[in-house]
Amino acid sequence: MRILLTGAFGNVGLSTLNELLKRNHKIRVFDIKNKRTRHLAHKFKNRVEIIWGDIRNPNDVEYVVSGCDVIIHVAAIIPPIADKKPRFAEAVNVGGTSNIIEAMKKQPQKPKLIFTSSIAIYGDRTKNPLILPTDPLNPNDDDEYAKQKVKCEELIRNSGLEWVICRLTYIVSINKLQMDPLMFEMPLNTCIEVCDTKDVGLALANAVENENVWGEILHIAGGERCRISYRAYLNEMMDIFGIGNVPLPSEAFSTKGFHCGFMTTYKSQDLLQYQQHTLDDYFNEVRKKVELSRLFISMFRPVVKRFLLHKSLYYREYRNTLHSL
Repeated sequence: MRILLTGAFGNVGLSTLNELLKRNHKIRVFDIKNKRTRHLAHKFKNRVEIIWGDIRNPNDVEYVVSGCDVIIHVAAIIPPIADKKPRFAEAVNVGGTSNIIEAMKKQPQKPKLIFTSSIAIYGDRTKNPLILPTDPLNPNDDDEYAKQKVKCEELIRNSGLEWVICRLTYIVSINKLQMDPLMFEMPLNTCIEVCDTKDVGLALANAVENENVWGEILHIAGGERCRISYRAYLNEMMDIFGIGNVPLPSEAFSTKGFHCGFMTTYKSQDLLQYQQHTLDDYFNEVRKKVELSRLFISMFRPVVKRFLLHKSLYYREYRNTLHSL
């Protein structure tokens, strides 16, 4: 089959590309051209067909869709950029998906679509953390990314095409270990079920070859061995990095609803057989990755903690309130 993979040089895109390369398919990848993507693409030179373009441009999209049998549509603007630049994100996420759909409809033989959605569309699930694919979609009021994914799903379901929607959980990767201010937006009592990016790539690649997935809405998450509370997850990661097992103060974290929870994955695992890595596997991989830097970080533990807390708007507001008393 000829497979088109959009957003091929992002986190999930790369994992999916690496899995597809193990199979006997003709692979075409589509992404925006910049310094980072050019560097990553060099590794795949002469192994896949690389086409640069803008998913917001209908002509670019029609060109790359032409002649393909399956489209794996991973390209998206994710938080925090999606929250900071919602119009830009809407143009890429919703507009780009619409362009993909319209280009697919124009093909003499209609391709099939594999689309990656997000657990964010369920909104706050701290009080009811076990999520079923049939649960109502209730994105948080301030979550533009989640609202855009809901719009994308609606476009796909009404397209008349063959599709499968894969709602992804909290994706982890040893190549994305940067501490982002977004970490403070999730309440500490949130239940999370991670999934290794390699397993996500395997799931999407397996979906290409499984005739039973079409028309399904599937949860893609790591399974019961990947479940933990956000508080325990952060404490473990802080200890691994050498920052110490003394937790960051709760005042640094939001107490309002964010998203995440435990996703039921019986059907997706039965169909796609992708859950190969546990949470402990991930922690062990991180330990190996940061082994050299851990000693250095531990030497400057107080400075590192202050640096992290400076990223938290909630903690700065808390400190300001104390000073004003």
